[in-house]
Amino acid sequence: MQQDLFPSIGSVAQKAENAPLTTGGDGDEKMLEEIESLCMKCGENGITRLLLTSIPYFGEVVLMSFRCEHCGTQNNEIQSAGPVRESGIIYTARILSRDDLNRQLVKSPTCTVVIPEYDLTIPASKGQLTTVEGLIRDVVSDLSADQPLRRIQDESAFLKIQFLIDSFKTILGDDDENSSGEKEAPPMPPFTVKLDDPAGNSFIEFIGSMADPKWNMRKYPRTRQQNVDLGIAAPDSEPREHEAATALPSKEAVEERLSGGDGNDEIFVFPGICSSCGSPLDTMMKRVSIPYFKDILIMSTNCDKCGYRDNEVKSGSAISEKGKRITLKVEDREDLSRDILKSETCGFSIPEIDLVLQEGTLGGRFTTLEGILEQVYEELSDKVFASGDSATKDQKAFEKFLSDLKTIKAAERPFTVILEDPLANSYVQNLYAPDPDPNMSIELFDRTWEQNEQLGLNDIKVEGYEDDKIE
Repeated sequence: MQQDLFPSIGSVAQKAENAPLTTGGDGDEKMLEEIESLCMKCGENGITRLLLTSIPYFGEVVLMSFRCEHCGTQNNEIQSAGPVRESGIIYTARILSRDDLNRQLVKSPTCTVVIPEYDLTIPASKGQLTTVEGLIRDVVSDLSADQPLRRIQDESAFLKIQFLIDSFKTILGDDDENSSGEKEAPPMPPFTVKLDDPAGNSFIEFIGSMADPKWNMRKYPRTRQQNVDLGIAAPDSEPREHEAATALPSKEAVEERLSGGDGNDEIFVFPGICSSCGSPLDTMMKRVSIPYFKDILIMSTNCDKCGYRDNEVKSGSAISEKGKRITLKVEDREDLSRDILKSETCGFSIPEIDLVLQEGTLGGRFTTLEGILEQVYEELSDKVFASGDSATKDQKAFEKFLSDLKTIKAAERPFTVILEDPLANSYVQNLYAPDPDPNMSIELFDRTWEQNEQLGLNDIKVEGYEDDKIE
């Protein structure tokens, strides 16, 4: 039923070749809905066309197109028809050449786009399915619209906006011509595109695989206000009855619990707020000692009202002096059952298929090797735009990458897993403990200054700090 309501965009294109979309290709079913609606520019009635379709490996979307035959006004928009994700997502792409301008992106109505090099923020507005180049062209068009009026009313604002317009035109390379009259694009200044979507329904394309060094993805928990803005939590319209219940425990209460004074030295309970629906809930925390490793803190959150669940792992020990690199050679399905602790500072890679998860991806996880591979596959299988004959070379390569990942997670061929953690808080189960594991090697390494800076360790002072005075 869901597939009938949201046919794939490939099947829609194939039917459109044989017959108009308004008849669905077989004469008895409309795939394209047409609605008469008011034109906001001239006041006459135009036509809005709606198409429900699904983008392969991405999700269900609603494509909307408006055109007024009286004044020629046109408008196109895309809205996600899928569910709100469990967490917000920030995608970052470094645009270093004009080839990177061809990266496709989905911008949902809740997504904010930031280009930090030019102090430009595009607030959440309509949804778009476009490319980086298309996004920049829209910015140039929108900023240019009122420039003649700004020159008269506010010359300072005019000059600042004109600088942006000229900078983006240089990036696009449309205006310069050489001596023979042919267009000659100047060198393109590099810049960064960030997509911040609390609903998690936006995406920017990576090239080849997640090993793309110019691409990054990071998840984050939504704030209560973001949940209110998304409509999945009610605003505070009455006194907060649960304010006392959801307050963090006092310092004395925490010390009493940690010292075992309350008689419960197994599980600690911390009241909080559900990041999905805003209801009060409890976060359960327990200290666990992993044999031949160290103590860790496992935190579990479960909301009875909306069903939201989340698990996270934190280190319960001091910061290690050196980082740790664990290399595991997986030869059969038995290795998939190994326990694995991937901390939030740990990178995860499989060289045979060019899989690279940067630090912070997926957060902290205590699961099995099979479990983490399954989670990676589920995350990536949602993130490609086209398939079949319409796919580009890079997109077809990514489909092959997904096929290889599926083979890997079934252990149908040998592969290597590398965990690199600057804080040495990650772990892979040794099946031969306490003897060395012949399929696993552990290497300690010194952290670089950049790694210490990223972790905030360069500014930590553990000796003589009591002599410092705050002025």
